[in-house]
Amino acid sequence: MAGVTFMPLALGRNVMKNLHAPPPVLSNVGAFSRRCSFKDFSIPWASSHRTYSSHNGRNCIIQSQVGSIQMIAINRPHKRNAVDPETAKYLHEAMQDFEADENTSAAVLYGKDGVFCAGFDLSALASGGYQESLVSTADDVQGPMGPTRFLCSKPVIAAIEGYAVAGGLELALWCDLRVMDETAILGVFCRRFGVPLVDGGTVRLPKLIGLSRALDLILTGREVRAKEALEIGLVNRVCDTGSAVGRALLLAQEISKFPSECMRADRMSAYYSSFDASSIQDAIRYEYENGLKVIEKESIPGAKNFVSGIGRHGSFNLHKTHTKS
Repeated sequence: MAGVTFMPLALGRNVMKNLHAPPPVLSNVGAFSRRCSFKDFSIPWASSHRTYSSHNGRNCIIQSQVGSIQMIAINRPHKRNAVDPETAKYLHEAMQDFEADENTSAAVLYGKDGVFCAGFDLSALASGGYQESLVSTADDVQGPMGPTRFLCSKPVIAAIEGYAVAGGLELALWCDLRVMDETAILGVFCRRFGVPLVDGGTVRLPKLIGLSRALDLILTGREVRAKEALEIGLVNRVCDTGSAVGRALLLAQEISKFPSECMRADRMSAYYSSFDASSIQDAIRYEYENGLKVIEKESIPGAKNFVSGIGRHGSFNLHKTHTKS
């Protein structure tokens, strides 16, 4: 796969060997990642777990906490993690819980058993019982796939393994960043069955990769593999097979080290500029007013840290003072 920039940290594939290993120190999770694949893990060292159970008792959504990072898993591997109405409801609830939790700084969304999400469960659609759900969510914050009409105030990273197609692709597009397994596949596969994109796919895809490329994917429904996805900006990172969840967790921890209110303000300004602003003047006004809110709390202390020597010479070590050489 020449031309693809792979992430330098290779995650091992010895799942069973490490599944019952002692919990690692969270600050050293990168070292643990080198020897343990996250392809089918239950995060045994997580500080808390929560499940959302469907009517048949299956835990269709699983939440785990790793430090300040919330891991949210779609758990319907028998359906390649396709989302039915119940799962959509619980996934939306899980994201609302993440948003309300003051102890979380970012989330990783992934699918159990090495598949991100195969879209909406077509067997539920074929049964004819989903029409009421579609109508009831038309003006709601919950979309047919769950949280796709809800804008979190904190970053969410998609860890894509296996398939992220149709509504599954829309879930990935809803996330802020996408980390993709080198063997994963993206695509608007619902094109084949006459199922429209109703979870923001036609809205977010052109914003991310441009109208021409978006129309290519939307009209043809063709598959997109990792090399092309990275080149056109559909994903942000490509990693080794079976390592997407681990890499997404590390990325979430990396961005969570920064002053949170400033990062969230800039993030919301970017979203406002892309989707809500009526003009460039409106976007700049929003950016300025939104940014002013964090000056006193984070910018002035940050400037004082820089003056004291922290972060000099482009260093991202925010705990070490650098002296002039």
